[in-house]
Amino acid sequence: MSDDSQRPIVIKKIKKSAHGHHGGAWKIAYADFVTAMMAFFLLMWLLGSTAKGDLDGISEYFKTPLKVAMQGGSGSGDASSVIKGGGTDLTRKEGQVKKADDPQSKKQTINLEAAKAELKRKEAEKLVNLKEKLEATIDSNPLLKQFKKQLMLDITKEGLRIQIVDEQNRPMFDSGGAHLKPYTQVILREIGKVLNEVENRISLSGHTDAVNYSGGEKGYSNWELSADRANASRRELVAGGMSDGKMLRVVGLSSAVPYEPEHPNSAVNRRISIIVMNKETEESVTKADKADVEAESRQDVAGALKLDAVKETPTEHSGAEKDAVSPASH
Repeated sequence: MSDDSQRPIVIKKIKKSAHGHHGGAWKIAYADFVTAMMAFFLLMWLLGSTAKGDLDGISEYFKTPLKVAMQGGSGSGDASSVIKGGGTDLTRKEGQVKKADDPQSKKQTINLEAAKAELKRKEAEKLVNLKEKLEATIDSNPLLKQFKKQLMLDITKEGLRIQIVDEQNRPMFDSGGAHLKPYTQVILREIGKVLNEVENRISLSGHTDAVNYSGGEKGYSNWELSADRANASRRELVAGGMSDGKMLRVVGLSSAVPYEPEHPNSAVNRRISIIVMNKETEESVTKADKADVEAESRQDVAGALKLDAVKETPTEHSGAEKDAVSPASH
């Protein structure tokens, strides 16, 4: 045999060994285990130190948590906890309701509206009775009955309206003047007696036709004439027995509100209009007049302040101006 066949075969095995640290995965697992054990013992301690009522509440909460939270009732802490689980809505106070949902509030509103409607009905009934009484007075008085065509009574939204109109051959006033005819005085005085029996306030307005006023002093027109006639009528109502304090408004409207708009020069447009006002109209007139007075007062104050400011402002005159003013001051 050759030498090569007698040589032994050597097999080398390379053994790999870990060098340095052996890794840290086991540390993480150990930390998780210790944390779980700590949580377990903490839970056991809490359960051991918790009262039976608290335990029952916790148990009930986890059985039906949504029901307890939404509908209230017995829940966590019913036995000994200061704050009970569930219960009523804490955002809503005991007995608190919306005004619109309050039946008592609705009832009061309905009662108030009913009371207002009843007062308005009674007031309208009084005005109708007053109208009937005036018509009966006119029919029973021979002197008034002959002027029945010149007396027009109707119910308007402002109240009872009594109109005394001119006829072509039977005027209420002297032509172009404010002097009442004797029969017109009788009519107004009889009406004044009846009007004093009601508590309503009175509004009186004078009207003319559209014919321009030609006589009299300069600047005197149908406006002044209608106002003078209205005031003369007011005096006769008071002379008949009506309290002067019942009169709330006396105005002259000239030909601005004709009775027959299609015939502006007609005699029927010359009239005296008396309105027995209802409460709504009276309040409206009173508020409007009060607002006008306040506005005029503010204007007067502003004008006075402006005038004072002008007076306090020093003015300089030239010598020529002083000489021109001096002789006139003597």
